[in-house]
Amino acid sequence: MSVRMALPLPLVFLLMIHGVSSAGWGVSYSPSHICALKDSSVIMNCTYTYPIGYKIEKVFWTKEFIKSEEPPDLSEDPEYSQRLQYLGDEQQNCTIRLSHVTLKDSRMYYFRFITNITGGKWIGDPGVTLAVTDLQVESPERVTEGDSVRLTCKSSCTLTDRATFIWYRNSQPLTERRDRNNELLLQSVRREDAGRYSCAVHGHNHISPAVQLNVMYPPKNVSVSISPSAEIVSGDSVTLICSSDSNPPALNFSWFKGGTFVGSGRIYSISKISSDDSGEYKCKSRNECGVTYSDTVPLNVMYPPRNVSVLITGSGEIVSGDSVTLICSSDSNPPALNFSWFKENESSAVGSGQSFSALQSGRFYCQAHNQHGSQRSDAVTVTVHHGAGRNVIVIAATSGGLFIIIISIIIIIIIFTIKKKINRRSAIHECENDDPSADTYAALDLRSRSSDLYDTLTTVHPRPAVHQPDSSEYENLSPHSKTPR
Repeated sequence: MSVRMALPLPLVFLLMIHGVSSAGWGVSYSPSHICALKDSSVIMNCTYTYPIGYKIEKVFWTKEFIKSEEPPDLSEDPEYSQRLQYLGDEQQNCTIRLSHVTLKDSRMYYFRFITNITGGKWIGDPGVTLAVTDLQVESPERVTEGDSVRLTCKSSCTLTDRATFIWYRNSQPLTERRDRNNELLLQSVRREDAGRYSCAVHGHNHISPAVQLNVMYPPKNVSVSISPSAEIVSGDSVTLICSSDSNPPALNFSWFKGGTFVGSGRIYSISKISSDDSGEYKCKSRNECGVTYSDTVPLNVMYPPRNVSVLITGSGEIVSGDSVTLICSSDSNPPALNFSWFKENESSAVGSGQSFSALQSGRFYCQAHNQHGSQRSDAVTVTVHHGAGRNVIVIAATSGGLFIIIISIIIIIIIFTIKKKINRRSAIHECENDDPSADTYAALDLRSRSSDLYDTLTTVHPRPAVHQPDSSEYENLSPHSKTPR
C-alpha cells in the first residue's frame, strides 16, 4: 500500500509546478485577452482537463495567484459575488459570466480546481486577461463653418465583440447604427451642427461623456431695434442697438449714417435728436471669423414748422379791383397742412390756407401748423395807394428791397406827370385848326367810335364845348402859337 502511494507523489509534485502540464492536467482560456465595455457583461470561456480516475471536488475562479497559498474564491468576494455566475460544470467546462464590469475589474483571472486525491489541485496559469474600457469622444478644439470635421469614439482597448457605434447630438441619436465605424464625419460643417456629441455601442447601456463641438462662424442676421420704436420727435433721446448671431460673439461694432462713420459700440445713443440726425443707419458687426453689415434702417425725426416765410406774388402796379397773393412756406415734418393768416394788431385770423389774397393795406403774417407745433412768419407790408381814376397797389416787404421799391414809385410818378403834360399840349395843338371839321377834330370825334370806348373816354375826360376865338384873343399870341390865352 505504501509503495503504491509513493509512486503518485512525485508526479503530483511535478504537476503543481508553475507552467507545467502533463498527464492530462490543464486549463484553457478562449480568448486569453478580453476587452470589454464598461457596464457590460463578460463571458470568460474556459475548459479544463485532469487524469482519469480523479474526481472533482471543488472548482472556482480567483483574481490572485500566490504560490504556496490557497487563492481566494471570487464567489465569496463581496465585490464579485452578486455579479459572478458560473456557467460550467465539474467535469470539463469552467466558463463564467461577470456582469456590470467596471474599470476596477481590469486584471488577470484564474480558474482553480481541486480533486479528491490529496495534492490533486490545479490552477490555470497564465489566466485570462480582462481589460475594461469606457468610451471617449475625440473632436477638434476649433472648427470653423465650412470645415470638414471628424469625430472619433475612442476606447482604451480594441473591443473583443463586434461593435456597432451609435452617435448622439444633444442626447438625440443622429442615426440608428454605424457598423464597425467609430468615426463620425461631418462634411462642410454648419453652425447647426454645433452641440454636445456622445457615442455608444449598440446593445450596451454605456454612453460616453458628451463633448461640445463649437462651430465658429462670422456674424449673421445683423440687425438694428431703434428705441423708442414709436414716432421720434425732435428733442427726444434715441438709442440704436446692433444685434447679431455669431460665434465667438462679436465684440466690434461700427455705425454708419449713409456712408459716413458716426460711432462705435454695440449701442449708439443720440440725446436731444434733431432733424439733422434723420437718415439711413446701419451697423457693422465683426468677430475673428469675418465682418457683416446690417440692412439700413430709416431714422425719421418729426419736428414742428420752422423757417416760416411769406412769398409775395403779383407785385407792381395793380389795376383797381385786383389783389396781391401771399404764399406761406415752411419746413416741417410731417409737412404743415394747416395755415392761418393774421393782420398785425388784430387778434382773429383774416384767412386760412397756404395762399392768401390781400385786398387792403396792412402788415400781414402767416402761421404754419402740424401735430408737433406751430410757428409764425415775419410780417410783410401791403400798401394801397389811391390815384386819379385808378388804385395803385404797391407792395413793400419789411426787409430788403425797400430802396428799390421807393425808386420805382418815384419813376412811376415822374412818368405819369410827363404823360399828363404831353396830353395837355396835344389838346392845345388841336385847337390851332380854324376849321372844326378838319381831320384832327374828325379823328377826335369820339361819337364815331364804338359806344364802349366813347363812353369810357367821355367819362374820364368830358369833351369841352368848341369855342371860336375872336381876333382880339390872338393879339398876345406868340408868332409860333395860336393857342388862346
